[in-house]
Amino acid sequence: MRHNRRHPNSGADAFFIMQTQQHCITLAGSGPAHHLTSLHFGVAGGGPKVYLQAALHADEVPGMLVAHSLRRQLADLERAGRLRGEIVLVPAANPLGLAQAIHGAPFGRFDLGTGVNFNRDYKHVAEELKRSLAGQLGADGAANVALVRRHARDAVATWSPATDAQALKKILLGLAIDADIVLDLHCDNEAVLHLYTGTPLADALAPLAAMMGARAVLTALAAGGEPFDEACSRLWWDLAAHFGPATPLPPACLAATVELRGEMDVGYDLAERDAAALVQFMILRGAIDGPAPLVPAAVCAATPLEGVQPLAAPHAGVLVFRAQLGAVLAAGAPVADLIDPVSGVTTTLRADVDGVLFARTAHRYLQRGMAVAKVAGAHAYRAGNLLSQ
Repeated sequence: MRHNRRHPNSGADAFFIMQTQQHCITLAGSGPAHHLTSLHFGVAGGGPKVYLQAALHADEVPGMLVAHSLRRQLADLERAGRLRGEIVLVPAANPLGLAQAIHGAPFGRFDLGTGVNFNRDYKHVAEELKRSLAGQLGADGAANVALVRRHARDAVATWSPATDAQALKKILLGLAIDADIVLDLHCDNEAVLHLYTGTPLADALAPLAAMMGARAVLTALAAGGEPFDEACSRLWWDLAAHFGPATPLPPACLAATVELRGEMDVGYDLAERDAAALVQFMILRGAIDGPAPLVPAAVCAATPLEGVQPLAAPHAGVLVFRAQLGAVLAAGAPVADLIDPVSGVTTTLRADVDGVLFARTAHRYLQRGMAVAKVAGAHAYRAGNLLSQ
């Protein structure tokens, strides 16, 4: 369903004010009905397409407040005629997760029906496109990009979801797969602001990282698990490698996961500041008219996701952090103490790499094997699935 509002200064047939689309997730008669809402600003096809979504892990709230601020700012920019293309905003990307609770607490990271992370297992269309595009790409890079996007939309459309969670993923990917910019707004337990993106995109994302004050930018060609942002971006360098240098295929989707600090970092000041930075980045990328923004000096350099050290609890105990979030640590520096309250044994957990302590657990009593913290090191040493579950 699409709801239109007429632009007050337009002709009788023109619609430029935000349009709302409702997307049905659940099959009729199969249980409680769930719908996804997407907000569409500007004119599709008139310029760059930007896609932003918040709270794919439904109980990660900061992004929803940023989206609330963005909604107002984008509406003002649209009324002023400053949008060059289409900006799609999904303010609450996971209605299924928002409906889940365990003992009174929201639980939006995993689908309770399948146990699958809502930010994993998106369809990676590159393999399908390697076949469908065979013999069709040429020497015109712009024409190649348009053709890939058309085939990618078709590939997503043929995805046959077996569950409501897969149906949600298909809708989200269908909205984003042909966008020039895709920004997926998340948060961690406790964290400084940080980003995940594809290695080929690090330079193009550097201004956004600087504008938002990111303390870590973590890059990989393939993080593992098929997260949402990679489903939109990785197909481009996979296809470029497959078809070779004679076929120009730029990384045409600038996608990133933006981790908006920690779960409790929900406030108007932060949200307004983050939304303003996102708008400035869209101006910089030509999606919004305006004077070129001043890009501040970067707070950090991009580092490989393979260089992140995840610390885990070697035994159960009380967790006492000795290093602050955002601290630059030398290898061997203490991060936290883990105290067995019965035996009194204390284990000091230390950084194995030089790097930034960018995220940590919000819990202060842990069972053995639970996540403690993450340190962003500059040198790759891990392989395989690089993301936490």
